[in-house]
Amino acid sequence: MYLKRIIFIISFVFVAFCASSQPAERLYKLSVYPEDGQWNRKPGEKVKFSVNLFRCDVPEGDIELSYDISEDMMTPHKSGKVKLKNGRGTIEGGTMKQPGFLRCRVSMKKDGRDYEGMGTVGFAPEALLPVTRQPADFKDFWEKAVADARKWDLEPMMTLMPERCTSKVKVYHVSWINNDWGSRMYGILSMPAAEGRYPAVLKLPGAGVRGYNGDITHAEKGFIVLEVGVHGIPVNQPAEVYAGLYNGALKRYHSFNMEDRDRYYYKRIFTGCVRGIDFIEQLPEYNGCLATFGGSQGGGLSIIIAGLDKRVKGLVSYYPAMSDMAGYTAGRAGGWPHTLKDKKFHTPQILNTLAYFDVSSFAREVNVPGFYTFGYNDMVCPPTTTMSVYNVIDAPKELRIAETTAHYAYAEQGAAAWNWVMDFLRKCGSN
Repeated sequence: MYLKRIIFIISFVFVAFCASSQPAERLYKLSVYPEDGQWNRKPGEKVKFSVNLFRCDVPEGDIELSYDISEDMMTPHKSGKVKLKNGRGTIEGGTMKQPGFLRCRVSMKKDGRDYEGMGTVGFAPEALLPVTRQPADFKDFWEKAVADARKWDLEPMMTLMPERCTSKVKVYHVSWINNDWGSRMYGILSMPAAEGRYPAVLKLPGAGVRGYNGDITHAEKGFIVLEVGVHGIPVNQPAEVYAGLYNGALKRYHSFNMEDRDRYYYKRIFTGCVRGIDFIEQLPEYNGCLATFGGSQGGGLSIIIAGLDKRVKGLVSYYPAMSDMAGYTAGRAGGWPHTLKDKKFHTPQILNTLAYFDVSSFAREVNVPGFYTFGYNDMVCPPTTTMSVYNVIDAPKELRIAETTAHYAYAEQGAAAWNWVMDFLRKCGSN
C-alpha cells in the first residue's frame, strides 16, 4: 500500500511537470516547416510545407504519411497522403484569405508507435484582433470588485520554512485575506536574507492545483519572489492532496459559475492576486518596483493583473491562456479553457461573463513594458488568440517567437524572459 502511494505521488508530480516542459526526444522525429523558410506571409500567398522524417537526427525512410491541413484549431479542410523519399517530401498547404494561422499536421505509425509532427504558418498575424469586446462598464466592475475585497483587513501571515531556507534566502509560507471573511490566498515567499530593499516578482501559476517550493534561484539574485497559489488552500501540502482536489472538488474549476460575472470562479482569483500585491507592499524589504510573471494560465494572469493594478511596473507572459475565448463564436480559434468550442455554451449569460474575464479586455488597459513569448504550434493557447491579445497592447513590448514550439518554451526563451524582467526591475529600482 505504501509503495502504491509513493508511485501515485511520483506519477502526479511527473504529469504536472511535463505539462509545462519541453517534450522528451524520441527515436523518430517528424519535422514540418514552410519550404521557403518563411513563417509569415500575406493573405492569398500560397505555402508549401516540407516534411522530414529523422531517425537519430538523420533523414530516413521511404514511407507514406497521413496529413491534414486546417486553420488554427479548426476542423481540417484538406486531408491526404504524402510519400517520403529518403525521409523527405512536400505538401501543398494552400493559403488563407484573412489574417490567421494555417497548420499542417502529419502522422505515421512505426514499430507499433504513433508519431506526429506539425508546422504552422502565419498569415498577417500582426493584423489579428480579438473577437471579444471589452464591456462598457468593465473598469467600473473591476474597480468595485477590488474595492469590495479591500473592505476586509489583509491580515497577513508569514511562517518561516527553515528546511527551505539557505544562507542567502529566507523562505516563508504566507497567506492573506482575499475578498470575504475567512477567504485567504496562499503562497510561497522567497526573499534575500541580507538587509536591504528589493524589487519583487509576482509569480503566477499555470492551470491546475499544486503546491510550491519557492524560487531560491532568483531570490539569491536580489529579488523578492511571491509564488501565488490561486485556489485559497495552503500550498505546502503533500502532492496527493492536490491530486485529490484536482480530480474532485476543483475538477474543471475554470468553468465554475461562468454564467454569473459576480460568482465566476476567477473573480476571487483576480482580486486575490491584487491583494497579493497588497501583501508585498507591506513588506519593509520591498522597494516599490514589481513585475508580474507567468505562463499559460499564469501568462494570462500576468497581463490581467498588469491591466488591473497600476502598481505593476512591467510583465512577462508566456502563451497566455484565457485569451479571446469568444474566438469560437466567429468560427476561429478561441483561448483556453476552450469551453466555447461547444456551441451549447454560446449563451448571452456566459458570453457576457467571460468578456469581463478575458485577457483581451485587460490587455487594452496595459500601459507598462512587457516581454511576450510563444510558439505557433500551441494547441492549448493557440497563436490566433495570443497574437490577438498582443496586438491590442499599446505599451512598450518585446516579442520572442519560437515558431516550432507548442505549449512549452525552450530554455532560451525562459532565460530571455528572466533576463528581461531582472534587468527591467534593476533599472526600475535605480530610478
